[in-house]
Amino acid sequence: MSHLNDMALFVEVARVRSFRKAAEALGMPNSTLSRRISELEKAIGLRLLHRTTRKIELTEAGQIYYERSKRIVDEARLAHEQLGAMLEQPSGVIRVSLPVDLATLYLTPIIADFARLYPGITFEFDLTPRRVDLVTEPFDVAIRIGKLEDSGLIARLIGRHSLYLYASPGYIEASGAPTEPADLRERECICMRRNLRWTLHRGTETVEIDVSGRFTLNSVGMIGALAVNHQGIALLPEKIVAQDLAAGRLRRILPDWQGPAVSIYAVTETRLIPAKTQRFIEFLSTKLMEA
Repeated sequence: MSHLNDMALFVEVARVRSFRKAAEALGMPNSTLSRRISELEKAIGLRLLHRTTRKIELTEAGQIYYERSKRIVDEARLAHEQLGAMLEQPSGVIRVSLPVDLATLYLTPIIADFARLYPGITFEFDLTPRRVDLVTEPFDVAIRIGKLEDSGLIARLIGRHSLYLYASPGYIEASGAPTEPADLRERECICMRRNLRWTLHRGTETVEIDVSGRFTLNSVGMIGALAVNHQGIALLPEKIVAQDLAAGRLRRILPDWQGPAVSIYAVTETRLIPAKTQRFIEFLSTKLMEA
């Protein structure tokens, strides 16, 4: 197709909504890029872009053409990259949105192992708690925990961790170890916001316990730290508290019971992901599924 290269140029302009930024990214003069897009519009017979001095907007035809062209250009780029990946290791920048606590308390050594395997890859991590928009923001992948809203994005299950009950030896000594789930109603429980009813399983048996305590928050790391500081009982993934368990700062209580499994997902905008992102997701999945 004679206009495939011009299609790729149009996709870049439409993505950044700027001839200047697109020209810089493509390493070509602004005037050449503008002329090539004009020639493409003439060949198609429809205007694709509204040009103003301040910004560029897509026409209705431009939006349709962009959505279809982006897939074609991505496929062509991946075809080249896949062949290149057979000859050499993937390289480039990978931009990842990560949950703060999972990243700092558990994923960091796994990511460090990945970085040692792929020295050509550099990393940009965003650990803000907000859910980034993968369509409009420049992220390759977002790692997310728990139930996902139906967003049209591509989600891959890469890990599943069960929750267990923990308390510090000091708290157990002061308040006594619970002997059955019902005892939790009388104890200080450190709760995630919006989760004041704990579901616990033992084999095929399931109980739901309404719990309460002085602390409700939205940080797994701080819940663990409060438990270490004798403030109550926490329901947490074992991997998050592994160091505190090994050091004796926390103990597992009601060991026959466990909470529901927490799912970890890698979310991308499209299935057409470059080799660097594919390897990153596969590596995390291998490590997390082992856990």
